[in-house]
Amino acid sequence: MKSKKNPKADLEKIRGLFMQIGLIVALLVTIYAFEKKTYEGNIMDLGIVDLELEDDIIPITEREQPKPPPPPPPPEVIEIVEDDIKLKEEIVIEETDMDEEEIIEIIEEEESEEIFNFAVVEDKPIFPGCEKIKDKKKRDKCFGQKITEHIHSVYRYPPIAKDMGIQGKVYISFVIDKQGRVTSVKIARGVDKYLDEEAVRVVKTFPKLTPAKQRGRPVKVAYTVPISFKLQ
Repeated sequence: MKSKKNPKADLEKIRGLFMQIGLIVALLVTIYAFEKKTYEGNIMDLGIVDLELEDDIIPITEREQPKPPPPPPPPEVIEIVEDDIKLKEEIVIEETDMDEEEIIEIIEEEESEEIFNFAVVEDKPIFPGCEKIKDKKKRDKCFGQKITEHIHSVYRYPPIAKDMGIQGKVYISFVIDKQGRVTSVKIARGVDKYLDEEAVRVVKTFPKLTPAKQRGRPVKVAYTVPISFKLQ
């Protein structure tokens, strides 16, 4: 039995074309759906904010720093200077034979007080024998001369130092206290053990002096004396 269907009306041949057209249409509808903008209701009017800015300029203030308290007034004392005063006339001790003299006991003071320098104290100490001199400059010169005379009168050249030919200059520092006594005798610059010991012994034989004064009151004063030991 022959088929009465027209071969030209067979759609199976163009089914693939219809499928492609359908896919293209579906794709276009999907793209349109994504690209379309939608709005819900009307846009609300938020109004206008009326902000009035004041033109007043706030002044910049600086915090006032408190002034430091004034420093306390300095105490009314005399400045202590270094003990570096030396006799203008160097005391030279030459080897001679002399008798031993009586040594005056030295009393050391433990109390700590201001010690003035010989060069700056108003009234310098007075060595026995210079009390009657009224002129200060002459009295101070007498002080050095009397020290030199006293050292020459009591020193003994150490025999062991003499045998070994040791000689040199020894600097001795000491303090004349408010009672005029010689205290704190020590070696400022030594040469040899035996010469140093003899120089200290000689200074400790100084007699009691008239104490130095500052503003009319007795004070301690420091002094340094150089003693040269020289062999003939």
